[in-house]
Amino acid sequence: MLLDAEGRLLACEGNEHGDDDGGRRMTRTDLATGDVEILADSFDGKRFNAPNDVAARSNGQIFFTDPCYGDRATMELDHDSVYRIDTDGSVTRILTQPEIQRPNGIHLSPDENTLYLVDSCPVIDGNRKIWAFDLSEDGTTSGQRIVYDFAPGRGGDGMAVDSQGNLYIAAGISRSRGPHESGDIPPGIWVITPDGEVKGRIPIVEDVLTNVTFGGDDLKTLYIAAGKTLFTTRVEIPGWVVHRRNGS
Repeated sequence: MLLDAEGRLLACEGNEHGDDDGGRRMTRTDLATGDVEILADSFDGKRFNAPNDVAARSNGQIFFTDPCYGDRATMELDHDSVYRIDTDGSVTRILTQPEIQRPNGIHLSPDENTLYLVDSCPVIDGNRKIWAFDLSEDGTTSGQRIVYDFAPGRGGDGMAVDSQGNLYIAAGISRSRGPHESGDIPPGIWVITPDGEVKGRIPIVEDVLTNVTFGGDDLKTLYIAAGKTLFTTRVEIPGWVVHRRNGS
């Protein structure tokens, strides 16, 4: 979930499992009225896999990931992709296989000119990469490059960005989960510069970290979702979020 530049709630809804799949769609909720708008629920006439994470630009563009972590045979689409929703409601696929494998977390740089993507494919030799892409004014991507590679450990899931452009990535696990995923990357929030330098790690005792975001009046509180627990911790550098870009 994410608040857009106008303070409306953007949500990735649904999963790949059975009839009770939550709609497999992107929605926008007006928090003042409670009105819910379905922004997108299909591409090329086929239902999405399971929208996972979302980022928004101050110009109204929305970007979201649509991986399949379940049974591909139950999916209508035969690919895992990243999409853009424009202000006119049109939906464009901007990234897909083979340039990426399993798109998960997504975020923008503070100047909104770089799109960051967590590519987490939990199979032997699957991607555990953090990608960066140049993002043009019209929302197209170019200049794909690796920021960091967590392989062979558990890769990233959700992420946040601070006001200086550093990435805060929920990643790692304390034990091996088989030949596809080692315990080499300890669990925590990994703080990584746009150039790929690891500045530090905030250790978390839960193994399955799924997301992280900034909050609080000064945007110096990290909220971390991990397993059955929600953690908070204070940091020195304030976060960057699109709905607070102008300090509101």
